[in-house]
Amino acid sequence: MDLAFLYPLYERSGPWASVYVDLSRHTEDTPHERELTAQAVGRELAEQGADEPTCRAVTEAVDDLRHSTDPHGRAVFAHAGEVFLDPPLARPPGGTSARWAPLPHVAPLLELAGEDPVCLVAYVDRRGADFELRSGVGSRGTGSVTGQSWPIHRTATADWSERHFQLRVENTWDNNAGEIADALAACQDEVRADLLILVGEQRECRAVHERLPQQLADRVVEADHGIGSRLLDEEVERARVEHVRRRAEAELGRFLAARTPDAEGRAGAVEGVPALVEAAREHRIDELLVRPDGPDTHREVWIGEAPDQVAVRRTDLKTLGEPRPWPTRADDAVIRSVVATDAAALSVTPATGTHEDIPAGGLGALLRWR
Repeated sequence: MDLAFLYPLYERSGPWASVYVDLSRHTEDTPHERELTAQAVGRELAEQGADEPTCRAVTEAVDDLRHSTDPHGRAVFAHAGEVFLDPPLARPPGGTSARWAPLPHVAPLLELAGEDPVCLVAYVDRRGADFELRSGVGSRGTGSVTGQSWPIHRTATADWSERHFQLRVENTWDNNAGEIADALAACQDEVRADLLILVGEQRECRAVHERLPQQLADRVVEADHGIGSRLLDEEVERARVEHVRRRAEAELGRFLAARTPDAEGRAGAVEGVPALVEAAREHRIDELLVRPDGPDTHREVWIGEAPDQVAVRRTDLKTLGEPRPWPTRADDAVIRSVVATDAAALSVTPATGTHEDIPAGGLGALLRWR
């Protein structure tokens, strides 16, 4: 997950209000329920010590969601009486929550807003293809391509006189598959989709797949549908979930391999809070891997004003020159450092399976250098 959108949250010192609003429940009394939710969130933040302007700003922001059509939910981050970020969520947060802390509590976004693949769907037949962009918030057409229209059907006979015609049919299919692949690759360059889904007869989809650029190979899925069919939302969602699982498995595999020290005894990956804190201070984290339910994610660490001012012990931070360290969650502290150094972060929950204790404590990282 690219965390660049979180930059505004680290341009000011805390404390911050972090609210996750569940909008997945829809009833006849939804607007009234959400109004009560807004009031409850404001009271909860006040009880945690939030200032009155910030409580009011959050209450108003949540109240404004009374008639929202967001299907899952929204996060709200506020400071000093102003809401600075309110991203929509890709899945329900499992209830509304509010937190007042030195740093914004962004760790849940790795699962709730991150890894929500945008899909570019190509409906392929022998004549061409229609393209459609599908995401968690809807769909829209993104163009089409039309190849040669004749000849595209084989004859029923196998007479030697028909062989030339049959060859022309094969050439038409090949040419059209190449045109579709070129147009799909060009569309992908424009929309930057995470996943490409080919829909149609197996032969035509395979022909297009084989002609796509190699760099797109790991993003392509062939759906089991015939000509003229359209993917249902649940079918797209299954493809998106599978894509997220495969990506998490790949990154977890990289992490497991990188843990092994080289000939000089240096590893390309670390895990656990002490090692992560050291890597964050040295700006060495290339990708942060998080198991949100890991026991170390909410472990207390100490931070200062700068993103690389993070330590396991308060006294260590004073040694680094921070006169007034603050305690905060380990996951949020490390994510702040990751954002500051333009690194990435990923929840590995979809791929844990038999690796439920990896990374140790729920926090690990691939390093930029050994």
